Amino acid sequence: MNKKKGYVFVWPISTRIIHWIIALSFTAAFVSSFTEAYLHHHVAFGWIFGVMLGYRILWGLYGPRYATFNTFRLGLSDLIWYFKEKIQNRWRKIPAGHNPASSWFTIIVLVIGSIIVLSGLLLYGVQEAKGIFLFLNKDHYTHMFVLNDVHIYASYFLAFWAVIHISGVLIEQFYHKTGMLFAMITGYKRTDGEDTDISAFGLSASYAFILLSILAFYHIAVSPDSFFTHSRYAPIDYEKEHAALSRDCGECHKVYPPFMLPRDSWKRLMDGLDEHFNERITELNISKSSRESIRAYLYANSAEHSSREIACKMLKSIGSHSPISTSKVMYWRETHADITPEVYKRDSIKSRANCAACHIDFEHANMDDVNIHIPD
Repeated sequence: MNKKKGYVFVWPISTRIIHWIIALSFTAAFVSSFTEAYLHHHVAFGWIFGVMLGYRILWGLYGPRYATFNTFRLGLSDLIWYFKEKIQNRWRKIPAGHNPASSWFTIIVLVIGSIIVLSGLLLYGVQEAKGIFLFLNKDHYTHMFVLNDVHIYASYFLAFWAVIHISGVLIEQFYHKTGMLFAMITGYKRTDGEDTDISAFGLSASYAFILLSILAFYHIAVSPDSFFTHSRYAPIDYEKEHAALSRDCGECHKVYPPFMLPRDSWKRLMDGLDEHFNERITELNISKSSRESIRAYLYANSAEHSSREIACKMLKSIGSHSPISTSKVMYWRETHADITPEVYKRDSIKSRANCAACHIDFEHANMDDVNIHIPD
């Protein structure tokens, strides 16, 4: 006997909560991806999305009535019949479980969502040298471009189908008057069928996954160096690693990490100290032995010898050129395109060359996206 006359109880409270966590975590991850400074939050929301997808797959195998994959209607003939009926019969009765369209959408979410999560984790490890796959950065950093494309295009593909799904729900709600919009809020559908039930174990498992996702998000969000976000790169103390570079170059400006430019650029810079950005550097400023020591260090640690994201992307952007100013590189211009010229004129910045003004901990070669802060 059903709990509510004329209605079927389809979605237990745990299923509804997880449905909304999946929807909201994907949306939050998608939105936060457009701002580099929010990369930490993007990763946190991505982990929630991944944990909940894992739950939904298990739920599709062992969950209650209407949630399992064996109740899905995935036949092409079923899908065609469904849309024909929608057009021909405005007042048709909806099924208690997934209709053919929502069955396919659920499969799309699980498959494409899994691709998004896996490519995101791999990209975070390969490109950022962080997270559970940070060990891949050293030998596979050149694959960051392919992984980035997979991650982005899969995300847009899923976002497109999410819009289609929402449009379908709204059509059901306001045109067909089925009350579909509130089904995943109340758990009830106005249709025929038997109420679903959920075992004590299933309910406990559901809440365990919800708690796990919340704890994962909290752990990532509050800890800058957690298991999920740990970096393989330690801060560089140039004063200890190369005293001459720190002393002689750092006397006038913050030390620029050698991996920011290729060897030929550093050669041009060191060969042109007589005209060093409108300054004349002589042996009275930097001795010959110090110059050669600095030159050797810059060559040995140039972009060609680094697996860091900025090194790889600088090299790709530079091509066969050898600029001595990073702000002349197309990659730099693209990543700073949203910053207006007036910002560089602020007293706290003064120049495009002052990377340390916005990149917190720049002096230790920390170029992480989450450490970007534009001062007032």
